[in-house]
Amino acid sequence: MKLSTRNQWKGTVKNITEGVVNSEVQMALSETVLVTAIITNGAVRNLDLKTGDDVIALIKASEIMLGYDVGLISARNILNGKVSEVKIGAVNAEITVDLKNGVSVTSIITKTSAEKLEIKPGKEISVIIKASSVMIAKE
Repeated sequence: MKLSTRNQWKGTVKNITEGVVNSEVQMALSETVLVTAIITNGAVRNLDLKTGDDVIALIKASEIMLGYDVGLISARNILNGKVSEVKIGAVNAEITVDLKNGVSVTSIITKTSAEKLEIKPGKEISVIIKASSVMIAKE
């Protein structure tokens, strides 16, 4: 199966915390990069998801925010990296950020936001992803 989602990261389930309706699933993309997803308990059952399973985290580029000096924020996933590529279009900008251990993230933000943040290759930046924006696939 091929997907249009730009960010498709292989990882391993490290922990599953079940709630009444949803579960929190923590995945390791590498030794130092962890991502948390919030999915329904039904999805956990449908995927037969267990700690140690190999999974794929899926996040649309338009769901990824970028920022500097991110303090307290409700988003569960704040990953730090370095901008590796910037493509500015008429309306939007495509930003690629390299995290540690070879994981890269693609974000689509408005051209205005990219200019306001003065995003350039080589600049340190934070990638911000709400846990509810992370989907999980299992082969």
